[in-house]
Amino acid sequence: MNKNNNPVVFSESETKYLFDNRLGRLATVSSDNQPHVVPVSYNFDGTDLFFGGWNLKRSLKFRHILKNNKVAMVVDDLVSINPWLPRGIEIRGITEILRGEDYIKIIPIKKTSWGL
Repeated sequence: MNKNNNPVVFSESETKYLFDNRLGRLATVSSDNQPHVVPVSYNFDGTDLFFGGWNLKRSLKFRHILKNNKVAMVVDDLVSINPWLPRGIEIRGITEILRGEDYIKIIPIKKTSWGL
């Protein structure tokens, strides 16, 4: 457990990777179980991820999160194509709507990384 009692503790390489990047893909699920994936810019505080956005409260991802606070986030890139060297991290978590519904916190509950 980390300082916020999250079940996920990021390794040094995972932490550096999340701090060094700012763009990921966020997956949410609709009330009829249809997936929705969108790119989002994020901030990372060493424990949790945060994202906002223009017109966040009007977005489909926001409406999905209101009904189901479970999300997945992937941050990845391709270091080289020859040899093939992908790297990244998938974070599954729950969300918390913050600051008057204009910012969302992702509390990680599971992570998988590769190539880091």
